[in-house]
This record gives sequence, structure tokens and C-alpha cells, in this order.
Amino acid sequence: MRLEEQLSLEMPEEARIVRDYLDASMKPDPDLAATFVADNVVITFTGGRVFKHPSGPTAFNAGRYSWVKKKMDTFDVATNGKRTVVYSVGTLYGEWPDGTPFEGNRYVDRFEVEDGKIVRMDVWNDSAERILTRMGIKA
Repeated sequence: MRLEEQLSLEMPEEARIVRDYLDASMKPDPDLAATFVADNVVITFTGGRVFKHPSGPTAFNAGRYSWVKKKMDTFDVATNGKRTVVYSVGTLYGEWPDGTPFEGNRYVDRFEVEDGKIVRMDVWNDSAERILTRMGIKA
């Protein structure tokens, strides 16, 4: 058995749901991603943008990047009864709209999973900071 398959078997079910959702989102295939979310999902994206379907972040990302993918490093899982919280932490890599490649852009995604479906997702990443740096604005 490959190491990736073994690690997948050891993941809690909720972490596998989140990983599969993120994999579908990166294709990008928002319709496949939607199979992992509840009908009433709330996705709060960077900048406080709220979406009700995975197609919202896909459309937003199409304007922000030529393409973008996630290198998922860790999944942290906490359960408080019927709802499970899953954090996916890693880095983004891809190309800006002008074709300039980037990597190492930190992200944290927080998910709430209930009854086998994602009911809430909150997204944070360093893209805005990197865009400011590219514009010559330094803190």
C-alpha cells in the first residue's frame, strides 16, 4: 500500500471529506466540490466575501490568479459533539494573472463538518500581502 493511501486511511472521516472537497476545488470542479457541502453551506472567503456554493470561490479565484493550487500540509481535527472542526493548513502555489509564478503563500482553511457534509468554511491566506509587496508597498 502506498504511503499516501495509508495516511488517507488513518485520517478521520471529516478530514477526508475536507481533503476531497479541496481536491475538487483545485481542479477546479465546483460541481464536484458541491457534493461535499450541505445545501445551506456558508463559505466566508478572504476579505469577508460570503458565498453559498463552491462556484463562488472558484469564480473569485479566476480573477485573482491565472491558476492556484494548495499544498496541504496538515489537517487538525476537533470534535465537540455533533459538529467537527477541521483546519487545513499549508501553502498556495500557482501563477498571478500576469503569468508570474508564486509559491509558499500560507493559508489556513477552517471547516465545520456535520452529518458528513461541510456546513461552514472560513478561508485566510497571504495573497493580499503578496499583492501589496508586488506593488512595492512594504509594511
